[in-house]
Amino acid sequence: MYLQCCILPFSHDLTVFFSQTNSHTDQVRNTYQLMHTHQTVDFVRRKMEHWCKLDHAQLTMLECLEELNNLVDESDPDVDVPNIYHAFQTAESVREKHPDKDWLHLTGLIHDAGKIMAIWGEPQWCVVGDTFPTGCQPAESVVFRHSTFQDNPDMKDPKFNTKLGMYEENCGLDKVLMSWGHDEYMYHVLKGNNTKLPEEALYVIRFHSFYPWHGSGDYDYLCNNKDREMLAWVKEFNKFDLYSKADDLPDIEALKPYYQGLIDKYIPGKLRW
Repeated sequence: MYLQCCILPFSHDLTVFFSQTNSHTDQVRNTYQLMHTHQTVDFVRRKMEHWCKLDHAQLTMLECLEELNNLVDESDPDVDVPNIYHAFQTAESVREKHPDKDWLHLTGLIHDAGKIMAIWGEPQWCVVGDTFPTGCQPAESVVFRHSTFQDNPDMKDPKFNTKLGMYEENCGLDKVLMSWGHDEYMYHVLKGNNTKLPEEALYVIRFHSFYPWHGSGDYDYLCNNKDREMLAWVKEFNKFDLYSKADDLPDIEALKPYYQGLIDKYIPGKLRW
């Protein structure tokens, strides 16, 4: 059993976290400053062209997760251990509450696997952190919305700096160009490798970092009915993503056989990354 930490959802209220300034808070703030300066429509399109070819490596899912032993997320104020521990913590928390939904257990395990881009050389500001739609004005709930977008060139372009920007109202999130990060990359890895995970799992993985939407209720004007139906799953998953960052670390070796069975069921073998 894990001892749950008392933590604050980062994207919902920054007051407590930033009431004290230290090297960790400065690092988080700097990650978002770089993200909100450089994540433009053109930038995201170039990253999709580069990464979505899935020609960077061939790894099993567990091999990818083991690579995350070398990664600590610079954008997360609640975690200062390698990301693989958070993967197993999340999965086990989901498993405890939803014992009959093995696809959701596996979703918990792999939801951050796209962060392997940082191991392969991408700066963390285009891998980790809360995501947001590019090509339109950032909503009020986007973290540091009023202090970090001033040097983003899209915010000076009338095609992109209005509420809807380049989108039509209720166009659907599938037609929205999200900021580039591990969510979108992992979604394309799964689709490109013909995963047997259900659509709900793909939605969770693609949008679990889109806190302005599932945490604050913004951007509904870009959503269609399908997005609104899937929102309940993203919200449910978020309970475990946020509140599974525990002090007691899981025994990963003891848990591997169970999760290897799920991997074999839903995303077996070597995957193209």
